[in-house]
Amino acid sequence: MTYDFSALSYADFEDLSRDLIGKELGIRFEAFAPGPDGGMDGRHAAGGFKTVLQSKHYAGTRWSGLKKAMKKERASIDRLTPNRYILTTSCPLSPENKAELAGIIGPGLKSEDDIFGPGDLNSLLRKHPDIVKSHIKLWLSGTAVLERVLHAALHSFNDITRDEIVEKVRVYAPNPSFNAAQDILEKQHVLIISGPPGVGKTTLAEMLCYAHLGDGWELKAIRQLDDGLTTITDKKKQIFYFDDFLGRVALDKNALSKMDSHLARFITRVRKSPNARFILTTRAPIFEEAKRHSEHLADRQLDISRYLLDVGVYTRRIKARILYNHLLVTGTPQTHINTLIDSGKIASIVDHKNYSPRLIALMTEGARVADYTAEDYPAVFLAALDNPTQLWDIPFRKHIPTTCRHLLMTLFFCSEFGVQIERLRAAYASYHRVLSDHYGASQDPKDFEESLKILEGGFIKIVGTMVSFVNPSVRDYLQSYLDDYTLLTLAAQASVQSEWAQRVWEHGTRLATARTRPMPAGRAALARAFLPIARAFLTLPVWLKIQTSAHSVTYAPTGLSNVERVELMIDWWYASADDNFLPIISTLAGNPVDGWDAWRDADNLLILVGKLRGTGYFDELPQAAELADILEEGAANMIDGNSLTSEDLDKLSDAYEEWRYYLGPVIKEAIASGIRREFEEIDKVLRDMDSESTVDEHIEVLEKLGKRTGISEEAIKRASEKAWERKIEIESDSTAAPSSSVRSRDTQIADAFDDAALQTLFAPLRRA
Repeated sequence: MTYDFSALSYADFEDLSRDLIGKELGIRFEAFAPGPDGGMDGRHAAGGFKTVLQSKHYAGTRWSGLKKAMKKERASIDRLTPNRYILTTSCPLSPENKAELAGIIGPGLKSEDDIFGPGDLNSLLRKHPDIVKSHIKLWLSGTAVLERVLHAALHSFNDITRDEIVEKVRVYAPNPSFNAAQDILEKQHVLIISGPPGVGKTTLAEMLCYAHLGDGWELKAIRQLDDGLTTITDKKKQIFYFDDFLGRVALDKNALSKMDSHLARFITRVRKSPNARFILTTRAPIFEEAKRHSEHLADRQLDISRYLLDVGVYTRRIKARILYNHLLVTGTPQTHINTLIDSGKIASIVDHKNYSPRLIALMTEGARVADYTAEDYPAVFLAALDNPTQLWDIPFRKHIPTTCRHLLMTLFFCSEFGVQIERLRAAYASYHRVLSDHYGASQDPKDFEESLKILEGGFIKIVGTMVSFVNPSVRDYLQSYLDDYTLLTLAAQASVQSEWAQRVWEHGTRLATARTRPMPAGRAALARAFLPIARAFLTLPVWLKIQTSAHSVTYAPTGLSNVERVELMIDWWYASADDNFLPIISTLAGNPVDGWDAWRDADNLLILVGKLRGTGYFDELPQAAELADILEEGAANMIDGNSLTSEDLDKLSDAYEEWRYYLGPVIKEAIASGIRREFEEIDKVLRDMDSESTVDEHIEVLEKLGKRTGISEEAIKRASEKAWERKIEIESDSTAAPSSSVRSRDTQIADAFDDAALQTLFAPLRRA
């Protein structure tokens, strides 16, 4: 493979040169930020013999530019008096060019062979492929690897483009966290990346995913743990990615109980598999709060700390490289770069207490920066760091029309992963109408299309049929802006989708919890505003029919499940004391949309029955006992009428054991009957499994359930033997995946990075 080195910054090219030439010569070069020892990017001194290495990154530059630069370097070379001088450059060279360079460099150059052009460097990279793999930006920019990444990413990252991948690789600043992340991932198979908003959690996760994609792994970007549990297999290398996995979970024990047991199960499943890896990201404050409420996240046996990497701290050098890379490749006007460097404000930016890669990305984005004059740019940059909300506050309030503000507020309450245009259109039509009527604003049939056009690129991005925020910080800003009961109540009135209503309510609950105890009157009014959508819960579908071909149909979950709808309406009743919710709750409990579903409702339905009959949950809810009876009958019919998997039965059995004092014998017998069927049909069930880990997990669950239900020891033993036989069959035609060979470069540079080094790093960016 041939590299043109264009994905590398000047500093990246210096790092590569030191590692590659050092590998070829069998020596280690010391690394310096060029400055007082100008003309030296690497030095090796032993026994009085001094070898000096200099790098000139001139990819895409004419020979005349390199020639001019080297003439200026001659004085520095003579002053250094090296015993051996080596030059590396990304500028294409002919034999005549090398001969002319030799004359310019002078006696420090012992041979033209010590001038390494891009062809020479590529030859060395083929000879030392481990150097390619250790320089992640170079490796990922290779055509063949990039094509593998792009092909695999298309299915998981919403049709991400080649240009987007290249840009992300170019602005990425390799740092020790990549190595640490790789080590945890390879050793534990699971990695949880934690840190404050905007510090680069998602960027690190994406780089790890890209690296694995380039190495032949299949990426599974999941939005819920069930997606992972249903698609994991040991027969191929898979890397699962769950971005901001606690992002929308209300941080209370009730909400976390629905997902943390699944998390523990999936982590256990991944750790057993030789061919699975799992990356999660989470905001540090949310993660710490979640551990306080979750018995699984705090479980010593699971020991979540083994998988945790905090990326909230960067060295001064890394922060400088992040700023440097963004100025280099993100379209910042040259006049603005020059003024920023000349202003002497680089150090103030790098050392700012509010520094974050997200803010750096925003304040170097060409389209945004163009709004300011070059003279104002340094002051504006620092002002944005002083008060990050101003990044979006003025553009949101002053630069876009009301119709666009309504669209952004609508998008906030849609999925944080993005939303289909048609679903956004329906939500916007309702919220825009309600907002406009309330505030006396005009409306036009073309408001939606016009708003999309105005906002695209600045506030939102549209990929295919999906719309999402152009940057997570837009969402962060709107979260604060929407801390307003009037706007939330209008959003509640405009609800036409069940999940939209849930997100509006969660925002209102967070607002009330954060600011006021007891709950304010505004929360009661907010709850009452959901009454129209509550009535719609009786008919809104829970499954979406998808025509995959002329003769094939599949179904996908849509909106809230029936249990989630019942629980949400109970919350609204408690907050509002409005009895109009009660008959709707009762009707939905007796006639769930499309019936109770073992995959979507399952254990949550049993837990709800237990809470309705127990104490300390719904004590004040009228007719709670009657509602529990209706739900319990529905649960029994659901269990009897479905062919349940061992995972379904495990969740149901665990829920029964926890709430057994409040659940009748009909539930116990229905679960036991399902467990007996699993043992009776063990041969058929095992034939459908294609990985040893799946078989192990299945038989482990069956043994637990069998003992719990009173299955004979002979039947349990027979199932174990059948499982052993199936594992032998699978083992005969499967191979384990090797560990990923991608590694980040171990830095050879000392942590000290003073103002002189800082100034010199940015010097090549300044051009006339």
